[in-house]
Amino acid sequence: MADEREQVQAQQRHWEDTYAAHPGMYGEEPSDPAIHAARVFRTAGAQDVLELGAGHGRDALFFAREGFTVRATDFSHVGLEQLRDGARSRGVDARVTTTVHDVREALPLPDASVDAVYAHMLLCMALSTKEIQALVGEVRRVLRPGGVFVYTVRHTGDAHYGAGTAHGDDIFEHGGFAVHFFGRELVDALAVGWTLDELHAFEEGALPRRLWRVTQTLPR
Repeated sequence: MADEREQVQAQQRHWEDTYAAHPGMYGEEPSDPAIHAARVFRTAGAQDVLELGAGHGRDALFFAREGFTVRATDFSHVGLEQLRDGARSRGVDARVTTTVHDVREALPLPDASVDAVYAHMLLCMALSTKEIQALVGEVRRVLRPGGVFVYTVRHTGDAHYGAGTAHGDDIFEHGGFAVHFFGRELVDALAVGWTLDELHAFEEGALPRRLWRVTQTLPR
């Protein structure tokens, strides 16, 4: 247990330091998964979006510019401060709220309170399988019936899978970042009780990182 707490604290410090050293490190343009998610959310009639692991906010700000009300969470105070500054400078701060939150804890929202949930590479952070399953259970709790969940994760076909420091449970640390690499069986397990609408493979970044984009819908 102590080792797990130390790992969590180390990862949190790492992200705080990274955002502080590299403000707006992912740029201002939305990610491709966010563009996909906005289309899916709009088709589903969603109005409010919860983003988990929003970081400095490139995707959260995009959702706000697209007219959605956005609740952005992250465990980095520094990242969310940059997000709030970006919302004010773009005139969308009325549609954006931020909460510092560790996804290992229950989501700070009532049952059935949001239309859509989005998480770009949050589920593949240094979370155990048990913690990921609990988080998806929380996503299910806060979604309204018919709500949509779009998430992306690095998978076991990624070049960094098996490289660096092994922490068990398919978690490997490389360059200071710990990643839980997903196998297909984990995706399927997280979709039990949902409609799995799409599993889309894509690449992103310099390595390139190999990811899956998962879209699943809660039954009405």
